[in-house]
Amino acid sequence: MKEIKLKVNGMHCEGCENRIKNSLSTIDGISEVSANHTNEIVIIKANDDINLEEVKEMIENLDFEIEEN
Repeated sequence: MKEIKLKVNGMHCEGCENRIKNSLSTIDGISEVSANHTNEIVIIKANDDINLEEVKEMIENLDFEIEEN
């Protein structure tokens, strides 16, 4: 199990948080998702073999932007 922390721009409210949480929770291997629009952070707990590109693509398809480090 690993924890992935992503900086996601464009979350403005709890509705945005819920869209991300509900969408990501459909991906196999993800056990928990938390999102905070105030600090624009999404934390994902997932199996070690999770496809991070699939996760990022799903977030971007919801019209949010991932800030790369």
